[in-house]
Amino acid sequence: MILLHTSDWHLGRMLYSKKERYDEHRQFIEWLLDAIRENKVDVLVIAGDIFDTASPSNTSLKMYYNFLVDVRNSGCSCVIVTGGNHDSAGVLEAPKEILSAIDVKVVGRACENINDEVFVINKQGAPIAIICAVPFLRERDISRYTEGETYASRSARIAECVSKHYADVAEIAERKRVELNADIPIIATGHLSIAGGRRIENDGVRETYIGTIEFLSADIFSPIFDYVALGHFHIASSIADNIRYCGSPIAMGFGEVLQSKSVEIIDFEAKTICQLPIPVFQKMESICGNSSDISSRIAELRANGESVWVEIVYDGNELLPDLTKWINEQVRDTNIDVLKSSTRRDIDSLADANIEKKLDELNETEVFDILLRKKDVPSEQHEELKEMYMEIIYSINNENIDENE
Repeated sequence: MILLHTSDWHLGRMLYSKKERYDEHRQFIEWLLDAIRENKVDVLVIAGDIFDTASPSNTSLKMYYNFLVDVRNSGCSCVIVTGGNHDSAGVLEAPKEILSAIDVKVVGRACENINDEVFVINKQGAPIAIICAVPFLRERDISRYTEGETYASRSARIAECVSKHYADVAEIAERKRVELNADIPIIATGHLSIAGGRRIENDGVRETYIGTIEFLSADIFSPIFDYVALGHFHIASSIADNIRYCGSPIAMGFGEVLQSKSVEIIDFEAKTICQLPIPVFQKMESICGNSSDISSRIAELRANGESVWVEIVYDGNELLPDLTKWINEQVRDTNIDVLKSSTRRDIDSLADANIEKKLDELNETEVFDILLRKKDVPSEQHEELKEMYMEIIYSINNENIDENE
């Protein structure tokens, strides 16, 4: 049995509110269909964040559904789709009965009957795998807030409930395997932050809390899982040999441009796991330096003639009265699109009240960090205040998702 693991497509994503990514996603989907055929993939797992928002555009929905129909003609026996923190469970699950007819299993949120998260996958009438399709787990789906409990006890309760959820699906899967009397692999999915997953600045990952918990230990996964397909982090990383983040298929920010993108292919008979590199569909580059460095690199890109999306960070000592005007002159009549520009002084002085920075260039945590520094809040209070702040953000995000469902 051969499984392909992908996640974090973020269909509908825009880069700095300026560039749509539909062309890149279309090319990725075409490449993925070819990869499924060429590698004779039996099961495709998409581990959350299929869409970038809870209300995806018609273009994003059409791209997704067309892909699922095309997979049926690729030789793949089954597709497993689980919800991520960006996805609306209602949007994902609305057509689940129809999709089931073409062997697409969808789990948008934790199921009331946990047995509904465990699937036996068949090929030509014979079982080939058991999938524990666990989506992003929201606190309200797996536990209940107890009035008066402390932060520590709440965190412990949530961690215990997440661990129990995975233990329960593992037990159900193991029981099914015994009933089938078949030596087949058991695979689990997850969309959450596991300690050891890779993060870098400007990687486009939204901090995700299950209640009050951001990171969990890989100990929550039962040893009976032959493979755990994780989503949420955008950079591929191995928590253990059989517990992996595959990362996003395209760079979500300039922080990722030097990171290679891939999907994971697992051959359970050969007992091999390999990363299949994804081509770069849109070149992106971060250029940092003084005016001479920047001009030189732009000249090199101009000579190549290819389309490039660029971030420019000026760190020279020379004072440029109008950085934007100077940059525009450098890239005039080229295929170079400058999506973001700043000076090193801006970045180093981000907390300065006189420095303005576009809000869409900051995430919620960065904004709060800046305010803490500007208001001279004692450092010993930062951690507790940030924890309270992230609980508020988590609640707001969940309310927005509920409204869209």
